[in-house]
Amino acid sequence: DVAAARLSEARRHGALALGEAVTAQMQRLAMKGARLEIALVNQPPSASGSEHCEFLIAGHAGVQTRPLIKVASGGELARISLAIAVITAAAPTLIFDEVDSGIGGATAEVVGQLLHRLGESRQVLCVTHLPQVAACGDNHWRVEKQFTGETTRSSLRVLTARERVEEVARMLAGISISDNTRAVAQEMLRGGGHES
Repeated sequence: DVAAARLSEARRHGALALGEAVTAQMQRLAMKGARLEIALVNQPPSASGSEHCEFLIAGHAGVQTRPLIKVASGGELARISLAIAVITAAAPTLIFDEVDSGIGGATAEVVGQLLHRLGESRQVLCVTHLPQVAACGDNHWRVEKQFTGETTRSSLRVLTARERVEEVARMLAGISISDNTRAVAQEMLRGGGHES
């Protein structure tokens, strides 16, 4: 009973601190007014304690929190996982699949910067379609598909500095890439810390 009570007390403090820290990060990730709370739900005592944790979210100011798993969109889940990773990550490798879903502009740049910050102490792999995020990476890989008869093969290839400018420009403009678009791509890469 004493050990379970100590664990419960530590969880209460940890849940409050983590909820506040993640909520603060969410404000930077285009989730203004949203908040994360971690509820401790009583359960029969076991080796894992006298309660379990449930993540609750309010998508914007003025609404009641509800279970994260039931109400968060894919993009919200991705950004919340990024916020949690920024605060707590201890894993040597983190993989984010379109963590920037449903965002753009300045928020995409903030996501890219957060991913870059995470990458200073661990390996971060990120699938993205946004040039603001891609420009913040240390390396840029392109997924390429080859069609042979009825077979499709996918491969990854590291881009050279010149190819990277072209790829970021393509992400910005689509099919028709101008010299102006290339100049913007080069500026984005310089802003992400990558001279080209």
